[in-house]
Amino acid sequence: MPMHAEKRVLPYRPDQLYKLVAEVDRYPEFLPWCVAARIRKREARQIVADLVIGFRMIRERFTSKVSLDPEARRIDVTYAEGPFKYMNNHWRFEQHPEGCEIDFFVDFEFRSRILRKVLEPLFNEAVRRMVSAFESRAKDLYGPDGQDLA
Repeated sequence: MPMHAEKRVLPYRPDQLYKLVAEVDRYPEFLPWCVAARIRKREARQIVADLVIGFRMIRERFTSKVSLDPEARRIDVTYAEGPFKYMNNHWRFEQHPEGCEIDFFVDFEFRSRILRKVLEPLFNEAVRRMVSAFESRAKDLYGPDGQDLA
């Protein structure tokens, strides 16, 4: 039952970071352990996506529903099928004097006892690397110091 909540301020506009997180099909380009992404269905406010996560000998596919709310600058992810008992994840992007405050939350549990034993001890490091990967991607896309804030 790992859970992680984090707030972080980055020197980018909320709409830039919202767009970066909403582009689920681009995750394999920069997200650690994400080896594939496939959009099953795309609508204006919802994406149904398959992600394949690979770590050492383990390779798991899961499907999630990604609810998009660009006006509120919020992305909610709910679990549809795969190796989890449940998974909930959200991102919020708020205007901040120094750019954007990101509010990130994830909570899940693996169905399999074997996966729990192997992967849950790595959870904190995995989430830290994942959040850092999004930050690095923002630097690559928008510059290191948010020059495009104007």
